[in-house]
Amino acid sequence: MTLPLPGMTIDSERTAIVIVDPQNDFLSPNGVAWGVVGESVTENNTIANIATLMKAAKDYNLPLFISPHYYYPTDYGWKFGGAVEKLMHSIRMFNRQDSLKLEGFIGSGADCLEQYKAYIDDGFTIICSPHKIYGPENNDLILQLRKQKVDKVILGGMSANLCVESHLRELLEQGFEVAVVIDATAGAKVSEGDGYQAALINFRMIANTVWTTEETLRVLRQSFCGGSNC
Repeated sequence: MTLPLPGMTIDSERTAIVIVDPQNDFLSPNGVAWGVVGESVTENNTIANIATLMKAAKDYNLPLFISPHYYYPTDYGWKFGGAVEKLMHSIRMFNRQDSLKLEGFIGSGADCLEQYKAYIDDGFTIICSPHKIYGPENNDLILQLRKQKVDKVILGGMSANLCVESHLRELLEQGFEVAVVIDATAGAKVSEGDGYQAALINFRMIANTVWTTEETLRVLRQSFCGGSNC
């Protein structure tokens, strides 16, 4: 059996680009998770592809949303957690010194990659409250999308089988159409398996469509410019 491919059309009034966790701890060689995600990030050209999606949002005047992952000092008092939660806490991933102050934040592992800041800090990008585990159930991403009357999402970010897949699942449950950009993400490679390869199967089975970054740009050009380079 071959799965159907429902696809997703672009409507300028209803479509947004959502990037999950575009942060140093995932995407910088100095980040605490680089040792397990760096190979996949490099193979997929993830850093550049995320930047391309951010630029496309600005070029085509599509809303850009960032769903970040932060941990504050009180979060380290949690009494239990899953395997990757425990790992993230032990290596102080996405660590912020204070929930209300920015002391120590700029350039830290929790901060976004420097090359993305021109897109993120332009006064128009919507930076959501932090999610704490993997999905957006406990941050305000869904609310922010609804308030913009968005119901179609182009999704990328980190990491593939954890936060990106969790965002995909919740967005679908909330009635959104979702296209996952499969080379604008990456996953951890550990002894138990390859997170990116695991995610690809579910992306194809669950999402409305999966695109590469190049395919995403082609769809956007066709939608806004009739295929020409406008």
